[in-house]
Amino acid sequence: MLFDWAAQPFFTVITTFVFGPYFVSQLGSDPVSGQVAWAHAATLAGIVIAIFAPLAGGLADAAGGNKRFIGTLAVIQVFSLSMLWFAVPGSGYFWPAFFIILATFAAEISVVFNDAMLPRLVKAEALSRISNDAWGLGYLGGMIVLIPFILLMAANPATGLTVLGHTPLFGLDPAEGEAARLSGPLSAIWYLVFLLPLFFFTPDTPRTKAVGQAARGGLSDLKQTLLVLKDRPLLLRFLVARMLYMDGLNGLLVLGGAFAAATFGWSTMEIGLFGIVLNIAAIIGCFAVARVSHLVGPGVLIACALVMLILAMVLMVSTGPDAILFGLVPMASGKAGLFADGAEKASMFYGVIIGLAFGPAQAASRAFLAKHVQSDESGRFFGLYALTGRMTSFLATGAFALVVSWTGSPNMGMASLLIFLVSGLFLFLRGLKAPEQT
Repeated sequence: MLFDWAAQPFFTVITTFVFGPYFVSQLGSDPVSGQVAWAHAATLAGIVIAIFAPLAGGLADAAGGNKRFIGTLAVIQVFSLSMLWFAVPGSGYFWPAFFIILATFAAEISVVFNDAMLPRLVKAEALSRISNDAWGLGYLGGMIVLIPFILLMAANPATGLTVLGHTPLFGLDPAEGEAARLSGPLSAIWYLVFLLPLFFFTPDTPRTKAVGQAARGGLSDLKQTLLVLKDRPLLLRFLVARMLYMDGLNGLLVLGGAFAAATFGWSTMEIGLFGIVLNIAAIIGCFAVARVSHLVGPGVLIACALVMLILAMVLMVSTGPDAILFGLVPMASGKAGLFADGAEKASMFYGVIIGLAFGPAQAASRAFLAKHVQSDESGRFFGLYALTGRMTSFLATGAFALVVSWTGSPNMGMASLLIFLVSGLFLFLRGLKAPEQT
């Protein structure tokens, strides 16, 4: 469980609520160019992960010793996050994007090795509970990093003061983006410290083949696993459906903060407060689902979560700076202050819906796969799981970048993500009718 606790601040603080919006708004010439560059970086990261995830899953099964691979990837991730400190305003997109891609690769491939251990460590009847509790702890860890960051370090560039009305901790200069830049090294330290219990206390998979020998057989193992899928239609249809709905979900997580920054002109402080609300909802959602997971299967949980996400996405793309529901309901502007406008308050409500749903959607998906595979094949299938979660992720972020470039409208870009969520839900529901194994 502490792996999720250690890993989540990267996704919460870096890619979603702090560094991502900073990348969009301050590293280049304008927010639209920044959104396009951020989407391209996410697309490239998705392609690299799609290539290497199945090989990582094959290594997990064939070579064993998963913790050594997690440790190697941790070095890459910690170094890449530390380098984000040098992303000063106006410095351009290339090097920050390069290190974001490298850190994302290390983070996501580490998840493959970690999740492959799940069926070996947890009984089938406890998989959904453990997965949701771990995901909830991850969001809690992300919030514990995010809250003091927003309250004590992130300042309004206009006033130079934090939301509490104080000067930023360590004398961080908001004009130089120092708070957002410091989020990289802070996330690296958090990951390094809280990854240690995994190495000290978690039973590792026994080492079998040498890494080189296992890697050479990786492509053959992948081919064999793909051939086996034709005789396991339940898994095949689940993986295809997840490929689609995770495209939409990943796009929402990567681009949601940047979308709000562009729509309402939110600063790092306001984006961070939005993230805190969303994470509180995610923690509640995961822990609540864990408590009732013995009553319904992970399939039902996935379907309910996707319906909630689709509803929230429709509401989000229908909202502009001064109206909701595609302009049908005007929203009054408020006085100066945080989230003073009605449309901003509505967006906070959408964030609560998203938070309640996206954690259980991912945790239940992990439990669904773990429930339907054997422990000696878990690495290969979790490699495919990561592959299908990323294989076409460039389509979602790429579609966003193309639509925004074409229309100049972030709302239209976010609307393109609905295609992936709706089609994924449809295929998942149809896939539940397939037999588990022929």
